[in-house]
Amino acid sequence: MRRRLRMTYVGLLAVVLLGLAVPLALALAGRAAQGMYIDRLSDAARFASLAEPAIRTGQTPTLQAELSRYDESFGIAVAVVGRDRGVRVASRPGLEVTDRPELELALAGRQTGLQRSFWPWQPDPMVVAMPIDRDGEVIAAVITISPTTTLRRQTGQSLAVLASVGLLVLLLGLAAADPLTSWLLRPVERLDLAAEALAGGNLANRVDVDSGPPELRRLSATFNQMADRIATLLRRQRDFVSYASHQLRTPLATLRLAVENLDDAVGPSGREDYESVTHEIGRLGALCDSLLDYARAEVTAEFDAERPVEAVAIVERRLALWRAVAERAGIRLVRAGCQHARVRAAEQALDQVVDALVSNAVKYAGRGAQVVVAVERPTPDWVEVHVVDDGPGMTADDLSRAGEAFWRHGRHRDIGGSGLGITIVDALVNASGGLFELRAAEPHGLHALIRLPAEKPVRATARVAAPGGPAAIGAAA
Repeated sequence: MRRRLRMTYVGLLAVVLLGLAVPLALALAGRAAQGMYIDRLSDAARFASLAEPAIRTGQTPTLQAELSRYDESFGIAVAVVGRDRGVRVASRPGLEVTDRPELELALAGRQTGLQRSFWPWQPDPMVVAMPIDRDGEVIAAVITISPTTTLRRQTGQSLAVLASVGLLVLLLGLAAADPLTSWLLRPVERLDLAAEALAGGNLANRVDVDSGPPELRRLSATFNQMADRIATLLRRQRDFVSYASHQLRTPLATLRLAVENLDDAVGPSGREDYESVTHEIGRLGALCDSLLDYARAEVTAEFDAERPVEAVAIVERRLALWRAVAERAGIRLVRAGCQHARVRAAEQALDQVVDALVSNAVKYAGRGAQVVVAVERPTPDWVEVHVVDDGPGMTADDLSRAGEAFWRHGRHRDIGGSGLGITIVDALVNASGGLFELRAAEPHGLHALIRLPAEKPVRATARVAAPGGPAAIGAAA
């Protein structure tokens, strides 16, 4: 945008300068030519007044001498031509003037005017002709042929001065273009950075409203008001979720304890209802815990989003904790990918993400399935964590809905969960400036991809191969 604005400003300045310079150049050239034309017209009128009595009396030597002296002094050829187109008197021998259209006009009784300007690249002479009449009848014409070397040199000098002034103004405009565009765009750049920070979850960033054009200042103030409003609404929403979840946990725990105390008093006929109530109380407790995790995930964006952590170490630590749970569920956990990969992520974000994805895979992949967690470095700027299982997977419609809060597949209703796991993962990854994507694995299963910004490029990475080779993490990885 800065380059386009600068080009627009310089282009408009050049157009304005051109619009002023061209008429001024025409005026300068026309004024110089007009001055010379008036002088030649005055000389031609004087020669016409001398030529009339000389032609009438036949005494032309005096007129011949006058024309010759004039030609010698100024280098301007002069001739008196009769109506028969014959040269009666000329300032120099062999002067040919009969082919001049100005002469034809003068012999027809019309005086020639200045038809055009004389530019430095046009060597044409200035021709002025005037009729000589007697008692209202044209008897001859006087014609002057003036070289325009001096006139064209003066015009060229004027044009050079005009071009120099225009170039100087253009250079000054170019010098002022960068500060001017910076002044105009500085509020826009601040708005862009603030909007980017706001989109990334930094709700405390605001824009300075003390610089820039008035219109952009008003826009900055409006943006700040909008950011304040959004921050207030999100804070109230998170506070409500956190407060409600906290407040529900205590009565739920009390209720569960009271119900469990009734275990010995419940007879066989009420055992099924008793277990159903106990299950629902446990599910409500898990839902409150998930709501708290979700509220913390939304708040994570406001702090420590740039903390560098070792992704491989976190993945291995979390897998070590989940391995026993996976074995009891008949699931095989495999770690693959590079040995070292540092990422920038919110505090505890990657830990919670890996826990949530591995938990889902252990719950839903099914006994006998394999879950591969691979850390990859596809580019120097990004690190990817793949969680791939070879379970039943999801349909395309299910994948599109998996990120919705509280959504659960119909076949998983009897498996514990709140339906917030994928939603929490997405919030944590976005808070860390990354990207989360859920896709189908090949030939079947589910593939969760987490892409996080790398701390810095690395020269080489050692790799841990998954059992069965690269195909073990799925062709989609």
